[in-house]
Amino acid sequence: MKQDDLIVIGGGAAGLTAAGLAAREGLKVRVLETRERPARKILVTGKGRCNLTNNCSPEDFLKNVRQNPKFLTSAIWGFPPSATMELFESLGVPLKTERGNRVFPVSDSARDIVDALTRLIRQGDVSLVCGKVSRLLLEDGRAVGAALEDGREFRGQAVLLATGGKSYPATGSDGSGYELARQAGHTITPLRPSLIPILCRESCCADMMGLSLKNVTLTLWEEGKKKPLYSELGEMLFTHFGVSGPLVLSASSYMKGPADRYRLTIDLKPGLTLEQLDARLLRDLGENPNKALGNLLGLLLPRTMVPVMLRAAELPGELKANQVTRAQRQRLEQLVKAFPLTPKGLRPIEEAVVTSGGVSVREVDPSTMASKLCPGLYFAGEVLDVDAYTGGYNLQIAFSTAWQAAQAILEKRGMKK
Repeated sequence: MKQDDLIVIGGGAAGLTAAGLAAREGLKVRVLETRERPARKILVTGKGRCNLTNNCSPEDFLKNVRQNPKFLTSAIWGFPPSATMELFESLGVPLKTERGNRVFPVSDSARDIVDALTRLIRQGDVSLVCGKVSRLLLEDGRAVGAALEDGREFRGQAVLLATGGKSYPATGSDGSGYELARQAGHTITPLRPSLIPILCRESCCADMMGLSLKNVTLTLWEEGKKKPLYSELGEMLFTHFGVSGPLVLSASSYMKGPADRYRLTIDLKPGLTLEQLDARLLRDLGENPNKALGNLLGLLLPRTMVPVMLRAAELPGELKANQVTRAQRQRLEQLVKAFPLTPKGLRPIEEAVVTSGGVSVREVDPSTMASKLCPGLYFAGEVLDVDAYTGGYNLQIAFSTAWQAAQAILEKRGMKK
């Protein structure tokens, strides 16, 4: 049987990057991908815009890695965000940096990133095979290839497992890589959703479904702790089940264990102190003495939120501005500065942006991404027990670990420049 230099299992961001980087240096690479079209998960990232990295230093990057940042030190320094940006611009994709140092293609189209990865693998000898891998080929404890469900077998000098996590299974990221890793003796740490919408007990979320809040501060609190676990300024969204949006996804990554240990508060006017908010509300009330409170609050809050706020403050909407007492005003102000929500759970892991947990990094060499248990086997991307907060960090982890693995494989084959 003809043998390849490298078998890559998974045609996502990590798999295609590793395949392309290895092949353009002379390796013969074969990518085994479940879907006919590779890199489908990239198409849904960043709401279809693809936040491919974060324009920050390696030091700042590692501060935003939630799980096992030390393991990634070598990979991130070896292939930092600046290298990712240089790679994609060299592949013909102009990039731009937005708020929070998030990097997007100028076109705002994730398709451009997929097309760039396609161009990358065409720079060398890369074959794409559509089929689901059922098992690794192991001989004398060494990974020598992979077998598909239809019986076809492919052999290589090295095997890279880059199957992604368990989120977005429709894109091919169905968690099958964990079983392949177990076949080689690897431990899989507990899997849980990360960067995922939060279910809330309050029915008012459904009443405000579709309402997007911008420039608000979301804070996550844990029972028994005085300091918040998370507090950031940004955007969020009310849904029929609870809350979603960038702030909520980030907050969810801090939640471990039962949801009833946590609570959320929203500061709807973070630019105002409580005293400044009081002055603002007094002015509005004074300038419109005969106006109903329900109409007047529309000057301060989104219209959809007004009836919800009135119910929470136990105030009638028809109450005249000149009838509002100090105590009533203060109740409103407290709600504006800390609107409470009660988490009751997270959406299913299949809806998560990333999967937390995976192949134990204790069993992987951080300088090469090689298995410590099974010679010839390497890992890259989300299949590993590493994940970060939202903002382009998780895709960068895929690119950096793919680069690290490709460099190690090239060096092993004596082809590294």
